[in-house]
Amino acid sequence: MDLIFVIILGGLWGSFANVCIYRLPINKGVVSGRSFCPNCKKLITWKDNIPIISFLFLNGKCRNCKKKISTQYLLIELITIVYFLAVYYLFGITITTLLFLILGLSFIIIFFIDLKHYIIPNVLTFSLMVIGFVKSFDPNLNPIFPNFINSLIGGIFGYLIIWSIIYFYKQIRKKEGMGLGDAKLLSAIGFWFGWISIPFVIFLSSIIALLFVIPSLMKKSKKLSSQIPFGPYIIIGTLIYLIFGSNIQSIILY
Repeated sequence: MDLIFVIILGGLWGSFANVCIYRLPINKGVVSGRSFCPNCKKLITWKDNIPIISFLFLNGKCRNCKKKISTQYLLIELITIVYFLAVYYLFGITITTLLFLILGLSFIIIFFIDLKHYIIPNVLTFSLMVIGFVKSFDPNLNPIFPNFINSLIGGIFGYLIIWSIIYFYKQIRKKEGMGLGDAKLLSAIGFWFGWISIPFVIFLSSIIALLFVIPSLMKKSKKLSSQIPFGPYIIIGTLIYLIFGSNIQSIILY
């Protein structure tokens, strides 16, 4: 019964993530206003807005204009459900679970917005910073979360690293490189997991970015001057750190 509830909850929040991914980049409210078809602008009824089921029932098309619905909607709902199930399996019904659900949902939204629009909304990064720092005052949380001093140092350290890269790149190349959205995202990660997470996340995200970008450069589908969203790579690097971080730290530190 618990698993069914988690699946339903994951689907509903995945649907909300889709709303955020569509509306935040165009400065539309995500709470007020019913969902509508981006093509014909017709309001979507509740029966056509059931996560996953409605997409499959409608064969991936709008009921009114028959325009194909992006499979991104289905993908995000599935990812969210799988993530919710994984967190529930690892931590059960705890405050740690709630925190990781908030973090993961925010990561999903940021990942797809940055991937498509090359922006990271401040409302998400600032919210993560505040939550990450406030939770650090609770000594009874999972040890994966740092104390408030470590959290504060991590938040400042994460921001300053990206800010320094942006500053020196601009001084040398005389043009903008990375955006401050990446700095705020890394700062939020520092607030959540402490300063020691930052070097690992930077290293991992840079390696992953290179693995994706180099083939494009070789095929000449991208240039060195092409705009590349770094937020998704920071998120992937953070997830790898969370899964293997303790092993990585033990190898390096011991």
